[in-house]
Amino acid sequence: MNPDSPNGSPPGAAPKDRRKPLRGIRVLDLTNVLAGPFCCHQLAHLGADVIKVETPGTGDLARQLGADAELNRRLMGVSFLAQNPGKRSITLNLKHPLGKQALRRLVSESDVLVENFRPGVMARLGLGYDTLKQDNPRLIYCAISGFGQDGPLADLPAYDQIIQGMAGVMSITGDAETAPYRVGYPVSDTVGGLTAALAVAAALADRDRTEGYLIDVSMLESTLATMGWVVSNYLVAGREPAPMGNDNMTASPSGTFRTGDGLINIAANKQEQFEAVCRVIGRPELATDPRFAERQARLQHRTALQGELEAQLTRQPTAHWWPLLNQAGVPAGPVYTVPQTLAHPQVATRGIVAEFADAPGVGRDLRLLRTGFKLDGAAPAVDTPPPELGQHTRDILLELGYTAEQIDTMQAEKAL
Repeated sequence: MNPDSPNGSPPGAAPKDRRKPLRGIRVLDLTNVLAGPFCCHQLAHLGADVIKVETPGTGDLARQLGADAELNRRLMGVSFLAQNPGKRSITLNLKHPLGKQALRRLVSESDVLVENFRPGVMARLGLGYDTLKQDNPRLIYCAISGFGQDGPLADLPAYDQIIQGMAGVMSITGDAETAPYRVGYPVSDTVGGLTAALAVAAALADRDRTEGYLIDVSMLESTLATMGWVVSNYLVAGREPAPMGNDNMTASPSGTFRTGDGLINIAANKQEQFEAVCRVIGRPELATDPRFAERQARLQHRTALQGELEAQLTRQPTAHWWPLLNQAGVPAGPVYTVPQTLAHPQVATRGIVAEFADAPGVGRDLRLLRTGFKLDGAAPAVDTPPPELGQHTRDILLELGYTAEQIDTMQAEKAL
């Protein structure tokens, strides 16, 4: 490192962007729809050069999914746009010898490959890990699937709702009358993608790595891993998890309560917080009521306590109560819609929303989410909007050393 440069850059060189710690890392994204693209979405925001390898003509299925039918027709569906900014797109027919050859040349100059085909598909194409590591012995190969690369269910297709149901998520979502209920967004796909991104980053951080890694990400197991509290209550204490609606299983009053104009979330998990709630709502005597005075008693009389609290809370709107509760040391907050959340200054000023002017293939300005953290005080960002299908095919092949004539031949033979 250059001791005179805070970023370790050579004298006279442009300083490195510390908000892109994966700069110089190339990732091949062979994935579709959500779990895999979301993994590579994180890596792109951390500075990786992510090349999305897509099927000619159709590309990622997510290109046809989303609430805007016209964008779906253009193969720029909202579901695709959400997870693919900052990536480059190349179309390769991996069933054609020239397409396979091009992928293997890409692998030889890449650090990571991420795929979410069913187990065995890449091997049947002649592009499995054992083959590709011959082209790049240090390749980090990440395979994301519903159930993992082995086991009795390994060959089954898996979608988010299937995994939510089989992981037990649905069994504890909702209340006694509505459960089992699906979580309102693709939580298992998203968790699977985050798990994969973490595993890839960990492999890249191995400073002594002399050979590759084969990473096997199971969406089922990734989802289970995030359910540590409820699963451990069963494994350790023998208590089978049950749906509790908006109530917190460990404390009361902790959950959602009616106010004069809607709902408020209150998390009074400590004794002093419960006592503060009683003072704020003007019912200090509840703190000494035998039904509520101790933690276990409050859990046993949760319904009665909720009734007492809501009798007071419904006298004023949520906006009246939640600042007072927070000032008293009680975590509390309103229940927002997505538009309300995005409009709130806490979100609007933190840089989580990126803007791309006149995005290609979209025909208008585009706003998309970034990641959920900051580095050195700023949200990681990518420089380019989501790519059109095959937008960078020729450029990438030229970078690999293909001639214009070779690329034309591949096009004529439908290898692209």
